[in-house]
Amino acid sequence: MGSIRFMHMPTPIGVLTLAADDDGLRRIDFPPPRTPPAGEDWTEGDSEVLRETRCQLEDYFAGERRDFDLPLSPDGTEFQREVWLTLAHIPYGETWSYRDLAQRIGRPSATRAVGAANGRNPLPIVLPCHRVIGADGSLTGFGGGLPTKAFLLRLEGALPGGTGPLFQA
Repeated sequence: MGSIRFMHMPTPIGVLTLAADDDGLRRIDFPPPRTPPAGEDWTEGDSEVLRETRCQLEDYFAGERRDFDLPLSPDGTEFQREVWLTLAHIPYGETWSYRDLAQRIGRPSATRAVGAANGRNPLPIVLPCHRVIGADGSLTGFGGGLPTKAFLLRLEGALPGGTGPLFQA
């Protein structure tokens, strides 16, 4: 594995840490910045992938982008990567339950495993794990915290006015 470059990006939800290698975007970390994983060579710097990620995220937060077109290089098991890449199929402004996501990957009885993989998504927002909610419509755990999840869903119009079943934490 080559060197991983990272940069910090201020956003309405706090300073995100973006990390990429030669193959693509590897991580987006919520604040506070995390230390690089053991055994990985991280260098603060810039790259074409990081610049494009920053540009697309700025457009997203400005309400001008609904989908992302970036080279992705998430590190995970085959099952995790399948779940993570399927997240990209959840339309902007819509939500799926964990059961919906499990059915979409052809494993309807793997709801808990899908939930665990979703919780380990290294590319939140770009692979929109915030769009996955409980079967009863409630907000459920999110690496960036439930207020951040609610903010992102409101930004996309999936949480109108902050009321209703989606707002129940």
